[in-house]
Amino acid sequence: MHVLIMDGQGGGLGKQLVSALKDEPDIFITAVGTNSTATNAMLKAGANEGATGENAAIVACRKADVIMGPVGIAIADSLLGEITPKVAAAVGQSSAKKILIPMNMCDIMIPGLKSVPIKSLISDAVEQLKTISE
Repeated sequence: MHVLIMDGQGGGLGKQLVSALKDEPDIFITAVGTNSTATNAMLKAGANEGATGENAAIVACRKADVIMGPVGIAIADSLLGEITPKVAAAVGQSSAKKILIPMNMCDIMIPGLKSVPIKSLISDAVEQLKTISE
C-alpha cells in the first residue's frame, strides 16, 4: 500500500505518523512537506522517499492509495498559508482514502474535538489505516 504523509511547518505531526507506520508490513511511505524542514523531519523518521513543495504534493496525491496528515492539508491557505489552493484541491480530488488528523489550529475549529493527546489521535489514524489494508 502506498501511503502519502503530508505535513508543513516543522513536520512534527508527519514525523509522528511516519514513526508509527514505518514498521508496518507492505506499506510504502512517501513524505511530502510544504517546506524542506517538514520533509527532512519525515525522512529522518523513516519515510521511504520524500519531496518538497506544491508540485510534489500534487503528483504524490495522484499516486497514493491513502493520504494522511493534519486536516489542514485539505483546506487552502491553512498551515499559516503553506497549503496552496492547488495542494488542497489535489488532496480533495484524489481518489485515495484520506485519514486526516483533526487539529484546532490555524483558524480551523472542529466542534466536538476535546483536548485529545496527539499520540491518541495518531494511534487512531494507524488503526484506521489497518482497516483499509485488510
